[in-house]
Amino acid sequence: MTAWDALRAALDSLRANPLRSALTMLGIVIGVAAVIAMVAVGAGARDQVLRQIASLGTNLIMVGQGSIARGGVKLGAGTASSLTEDDALAVLAEIPGVVVTAPSVRWGLQIVAGNQNWGTVLFGITPDYMEARDWDVAMGRGLSDEDVAQANKVVVLGQTVVRNLFGGGDPIGEPVRVFSTPLTIVGVLAEKGQNTQGQDQDDVIFVPLSTAKRNIPGMAKSNPRFIHTMVVKMRDGSDMAEAQAQIRDLLRQRHRLIPGQDDDFWMRDLSEVSATRDASSRALSFLLAAVAAVSLLVGGIGIMNIMLVSVTERTREIGLRLAIGARRRDILVQFLIESTTLSLIGAAVGVALGIGTAMGVAALAGWPTLIRIDSVVLAVAVSGLVGVFFGLYPARRAAQLNPIEALRHE
Repeated sequence: MTAWDALRAALDSLRANPLRSALTMLGIVIGVAAVIAMVAVGAGARDQVLRQIASLGTNLIMVGQGSIARGGVKLGAGTASSLTEDDALAVLAEIPGVVVTAPSVRWGLQIVAGNQNWGTVLFGITPDYMEARDWDVAMGRGLSDEDVAQANKVVVLGQTVVRNLFGGGDPIGEPVRVFSTPLTIVGVLAEKGQNTQGQDQDDVIFVPLSTAKRNIPGMAKSNPRFIHTMVVKMRDGSDMAEAQAQIRDLLRQRHRLIPGQDDDFWMRDLSEVSATRDASSRALSFLLAAVAAVSLLVGGIGIMNIMLVSVTERTREIGLRLAIGARRRDILVQFLIESTTLSLIGAAVGVALGIGTAMGVAALAGWPTLIRIDSVVLAVAVSGLVGVFFGLYPARRAAQLNPIEALRHE
């Protein structure tokens, strides 16, 4: 009996009981569809998180103004005013592995262009800020060292601001006004999208740090070197925990904080955020894969059950085959092919159903999905192995039947 003959005999047997074959495959169909759909949803969520984290920049440590206490009452983060541009210069000069430090101030305000206005967030920055944040310019140019040195009244707009003030048109060279200060648009930022907290990173405007301090009402005037935050970009491969500890020690020394006194600044390592969210998405993917694996296991048990029933029903047929010269190996191969074929057909249907489910989730729920070829191949391969594994016992039982006793079976 050739392999082709065995395959044809197996398919004839499956076609003889189409309803039973379909119900037997149902467990495999559901299992494979679950694997593909769940992995697609999990991979899509993980990809979205990684893109959001990448949009913040890489190897970054954020440092901001801390809290002060008055009368025993802590006023909350941002109420201190001890962080300065000189701190940023000191971190750059004294901490090994620092690529750039980018001091900045921020202010929520209204920007006006002609008869249009929009509420946004103004950042006073240096050119190093855009390097640290890996932020490109889509149109025009970014801010320069000359802009900062001369406190030029220029501004770079985020994509959301451009859409709301100019309808997405070319705003380069157009005048805008912030409070009573006129500014000229010199650039438009490349789109960043939402960050990991769901905030729109494109709803910003950038002006030179010196311009913000001199011309924006509400900025601290008591200390002209005052900043709200600084972004510290470390070299690739740097020990972020060690760098964070060194920066904390340096700032405590510069701010003359005694041992036991609380920091008057806060620090955040964005790589920790990345690791936490990546671990969460991986845990979700493993959980979904475990659920799908249970479905495949149930499907395999169903195949074994039906194949055992099939052996019992076809005992006389098996006895007749053995009596006229069929080898036990031929019987074994035929039943293995039947069980494997059941699994692979179920896998093919499951692949189609899983891809359709993933696309449906993306369209209806708006969830990000990412269909991965390796998950499809893995699901089909595992289905084939399930067919072989759970079909082996029924196939061996059929092959070991005694021809004479099998022919007497009623």
